Amino acid sequence: MSDAPKYIVRRLELSDAGAFYSAVRESIDELVYWMPWCSKDYTPLDAENWIKTTMQLWAADAEYPLGIFDAVSGAVIGGTGVNHINRAYRIGNIGYWVSSRHTGQGVARFAAHHSALLGFNQLGLTRLEIVVLTHNKASQRVAESLGAKLECEARNRLYFQGKPHNALVYSLVPGDLR
Repeated sequence: MSDAPKYIVRRLELSDAGAFYSAVRESIDELVYWMPWCSKDYTPLDAENWIKTTMQLWAADAEYPLGIFDAVSGAVIGGTGVNHINRAYRIGNIGYWVSSRHTGQGVARFAAHHSALLGFNQLGLTRLEIVVLTHNKASQRVAESLGAKLECEARNRLYFQGKPHNALVYSLVPGDLR
């Protein structure tokens, strides 16, 4: 049995636009529900524009979006990254999504772990948050599997489907990471 990782987490390149579009379209019903950036009419141009935006965010040292790829096929199977960075307090946020047919296989945990390493080891952050809607049990399991600690249920913490919603705030500090 090979010890090679099943997944690769890396920066997106323009050549990934088609694969990114395919991953979004394959999971459109789920993504439209959870992700404010996704709509039923998501297009290849939307994917290309997103990748250009990720490049600008990296170049500006503002946010650090990453793609999640199948290590064998090279297909895009999701996204992750570190965002909402407050450099003065050395904190940031980790987010993640996984295409529908790859959920339940440890992809989000693998990717979020890589984002945490980026945040702690490369960006010098000392606290990462994972903010999860109270009914998003899968994302809660990912946060907990990383070693993140549930700190609170924050009122009106996320704006979801046109309304404010409570969310669970998990924190991860370098010593917590599993």
